Amino acid sequence: MIVVTTPTGAIGSQVLKTLVTAGERVRLVARDPGRIPSGLQARVEVVAGSHGDADVVDRAFEGARAVFWLPPSNMQARHLDDVYVGFARPACEAIRRHGVANVVGISALGRGTPLADRAGLVTASLAMDDLIASTGVAYRALVMPSFMDNMLRQASAIRERGEFHWPGPGDLKAPTCATRDIADMAVRLLRDPTWTGQGEQAVLGPEDLSPVDLARIMSDVLGKPIAFRELAIDDLRASLAQRGVSPAVEEGYADMMSAKAEGLDTFVVRTPDNTTPTTFRQWCTDVLKPVVDR
Repeated sequence: MIVVTTPTGAIGSQVLKTLVTAGERVRLVARDPGRIPSGLQARVEVVAGSHGDADVVDRAFEGARAVFWLPPSNMQARHLDDVYVGFARPACEAIRRHGVANVVGISALGRGTPLADRAGLVTASLAMDDLIASTGVAYRALVMPSFMDNMLRQASAIRERGEFHWPGPGDLKAPTCATRDIADMAVRLLRDPTWTGQGEQAVLGPEDLSPVDLARIMSDVLGKPIAFRELAIDDLRASLAQRGVSPAVEEGYADMMSAKAEGLDTFVVRTPDNTTPTTFRQWCTDVLKPVVDR
């Protein structure tokens, strides 16, 4: 049995679909079971509720061999601990209680770098990884740079104004990855019962690109000029506050993006094992262009 958390999210939904297609026994933890695609509901078990709830994870992890772990977004959290370490504590107790063998989690690049202890949300995510590993379970943290799919949040600006914003220098080359490649890596590990120990698995995409490179590629694919505009961290803070984000999460985002602007995502050496296939150009063709054209 493989347990999938956040099964309707950007990554979890792809993990779910691939596991079911492969014939795996799957149990979902879902706050809103009605959002699970109707074609999949009859093929999975569902535990309704939050995977931050002790009773829910106790029921969900019983008899499970492996767990896909991803905490949900919590933009109103009073403390970053509530989003990561605090949220994961009940699950860690259930992992021990039920003898779960393997856990695959979604985390971030940055461990061991000079920026790791001042990277906001990333710092909090790394602390969550340490907590899960402390249970003794075989744990792989999938550690990523920024997602290509995050660009969808700026689809309106790209469509209407021909621009996108990023809080970092236009010439800083860094990896970027597609959520479909993250999901594929997670599925590969979830289906393999043979690995042991605790560690990280980077998912770097196939190339390092700067914001200027991203703008050039989007211009080519969309068939119109797209400009990069550097976003000041103070302007990022103001935008988050305007959207009602809590002070703690606002600070966490700002510190994370400041660290990325200083090169947080550039320390891991690229290898065949952490280089994933989807190029930004292909992602723009398959995912971004249909959204912008619509």
